[in-house]
Parts: sequence; structure tokens; C-alpha cells
Amino acid sequence: MFLDQNDLAALVAFRHDLHRHPEISGEERETAARVQAHLEALKPDRVLTGLGGHGVAAVFAGSAPGPTLLFRCELDALPIPEISDAPHRSEYPGKGHLCGHDGHMAIVAALGRGLARKRPLRGRVVLMFQPAEETGAGAAAVIADPAFEDIRPDISFSLHNLPGLPLGHVALASGPVNCASRGLRVILDGKTAHASMPETGISPMLAVSRLMPQLTALTTGSFPAADFAMVTLTHAVLGEPAFGIAPGRAEIWATLRTLTDAGMADLCARAEALIAQTAGEERLRLSHSYEDIFQHCENAPEAVAHLRQALDQEGIDHDAAGLPMRGSEDFGRFGACGPSAMLFLGSGEAHPALHNPDYDFPDALIERGSRVFLRVVANILELQQ
Repeated sequence: MFLDQNDLAALVAFRHDLHRHPEISGEERETAARVQAHLEALKPDRVLTGLGGHGVAAVFAGSAPGPTLLFRCELDALPIPEISDAPHRSEYPGKGHLCGHDGHMAIVAALGRGLARKRPLRGRVVLMFQPAEETGAGAAAVIADPAFEDIRPDISFSLHNLPGLPLGHVALASGPVNCASRGLRVILDGKTAHASMPETGISPMLAVSRLMPQLTALTTGSFPAADFAMVTLTHAVLGEPAFGIAPGRAEIWATLRTLTDAGMADLCARAEALIAQTAGEERLRLSHSYEDIFQHCENAPEAVAHLRQALDQEGIDHDAAGLPMRGSEDFGRFGACGPSAMLFLGSGEAHPALHNPDYDFPDALIERGSRVFLRVVANILELQQ
């Protein structure tokens, strides 16, 4: 174990401080400042800020040429009120670190402590604290940032805690591990009318009543089959909250989900054809847009092999249980830079689920997650003695 009790106490305090001050996607300014201060105390060779918004990266360089390894975690919290009696509970109403990103940051910060003491012999290690994972926008924004070119990795790693798995157990597999998903927002415009004369208007009511079951009926296949596709209605609104107005406008929000990006292209085409046909038949003007776009997350065999080797060397049990997952993760974007892989670290079989209001990251995972990552660095780049 490369962390002593003082290290662990400092990392837990860091995690709790982040937990008390959660910031949602795109608003992570204070979180980034806290991370920057923590990293600069470790004296990395370089710290980059403002990546893709509020992203922060620290670079630990070896003395000889070699590959660049990137370890990514997430800055953002969720717009969900926390239910907790813990002393470190959220101080910001309506916001909480209920997905464990505070713990992921602590793990990557712990890796930084190890690298501050024993830098790689060759190559570089980039610790990437990425903004806006929850909306699917952050990874793409970081990669598109011109400053990212200076730290573009040859191989990337990440982890996510996972309730339902035994505490500290790891799930790891090659191939798709997280689904592609995106939000479809449909707007239907007709013409309002007096409630006593609805025939003088054009109501979207029938279109909404048709589309809600028809969109969900686009669901096909059984997970995790290659043809799996799922549509989940998440929100709908019709007209105005008034008794005297027949509606002239409606919105439907739906989440589209597939195992792969190729499946998503097909599902989008089917959904767009359906809404266009229905709007036309009901004489409605149609507009639609996509938000919260996540590509599927693909674990490259080469990167998985490095993680498996590290897990075996550290004596940590692992299998492919629960993979792939139906949930989405924007870490898959880093696969465009080179091989990438994410492992899933068990938070406990009876632990509250991710995004539950009573969820809290288990501090016991900080040491285990960072130990795996440091072993990966040692295997690929070697460490100074």
C-alpha cells in the first residue's frame, strides 16, 4: 500500500470537502479550484485548467520518452437534493454528489500522491478531472479543446463505483460496457382555441396520445443483444394550465438507448420517421432536437489487459458480472484518442443506488482504486525508485 494513514485521512477530508460543495455540469468552477489547489501541492510538472469548460489536468512526466497514460475522473454533481445526516452532507440545496464523482476525484488525487513520490521513468501520466459528464458534453468538449492536443493520450483509463457489487470487487470486460443514449425532445405546434370551440384550433392532443405508446414501442431486442434498443418517455406537457384554452402546443421528451452507436443511428431514424408521419397526419408543425448525447463506451482489449494484470497483481477479485450496463458514460469519447477501458468498483451489495438521494461514496474504495491505477502506471512506464 503506497498510502499511509495520514494520506488516507487527507484524501477522505478532500472527498468530504468536495461532497459538501457539489456543482452540477457546466458550473464546476469552485470544484475545479479545489482540485487545482490539491494538485499543485503535489508539484506536478504541469497543471492545465479550463479544459472544455472547467476541466483540470495534471501532468507527471518521466525523464525518458514513452507513451502518455490518461486517468480520468469527473468533476460534476447532480441536481438532486441529498437526504443525509452525515457531517459532510451537501451544503447546496438541490444539489448532491450522488453518483460518486467526489470519490472518483479522490482516487485520482491519490494516484497523484503516488506519482509525486515516484514519478514514471518514461512517458507521461495525465490526471484528467473532466467537467460535465452527467450531460454527456464534457468529454467531447475536453477533447475538442486545442490545449488537449498537448496531453493527448496513447491509452486512457477510468473507473466508476457500482452499487450492487460487493465492496471492492471489480467488474471488467472487453467490448461495449455502457450503452449509447441521447435525449429526444419533440415539439408539436398547432393552434390554440377557446375551450368552448376546440374545432377552431389545431390540437396536438391526438398526436401526443399516439406518440407516447408508439415511441416506447420502438423498443426492440433483449439486453445485451446487439439489436437492443429502448425508448423511455421521461416528460410530456400539453397546452397551458388553464381551463379556457384548447391546447396548441405540446412537448414530448424521450430517452433513446442502444448497445452501440450503430444501433443508435437506426433508432434515431425510426423515431424521426414516426414523429414526422404523426405530425403530418395531425396537421402540426414539428421540430425536434437531441440533448445529453452519449456514445457507447467500448473497452479495448489492450487496455483491459493492463487493468486485469494490475488487478491480479494486487490480489483484487474481478469478473465480468453485470456488464455491459444499460447506463451511459461519456468516457467512451476518449476511445477516439487510442485504446481505453473503464473498470467498475463495487460499492456494496446493499449500498444505495447511483442517483438515489441517500447515496454516498464509500471512502474505503479510495485506497483500492488508486492502488490499481498506480500499478498500471508501474507496469507500463515503470516508476523511479
